[in-house]
Amino acid sequence: MKTLYDVQQLLKRFGVYVYVGKRKWDIELTALELDNLFKSGVIERDDYLKAKVVLRHEHHLEEQSEAKNGLKEDEQ
Repeated sequence: MKTLYDVQQLLKRFGVYVYVGKRKWDIELTALELDNLFKSGVIERDDYLKAKVVLRHEHHLEEQSEAKNGLKEDEQ
């Protein structure tokens, strides 16, 4: 599991589709859904941890992109 798409495909196997409209928010909601699936015992610990690393990385990239572009959440 290396990309946000890979994590989305994992969630899709359990009928979870996330689309909020803003990539950063999609990542955040995907992380919450992933946590819920793990707490429910639906996904394996290894898959959970790999997905969390991917989401953390993607979220960090989005924050860097926003900072670089001078965008704040209030301005969007």
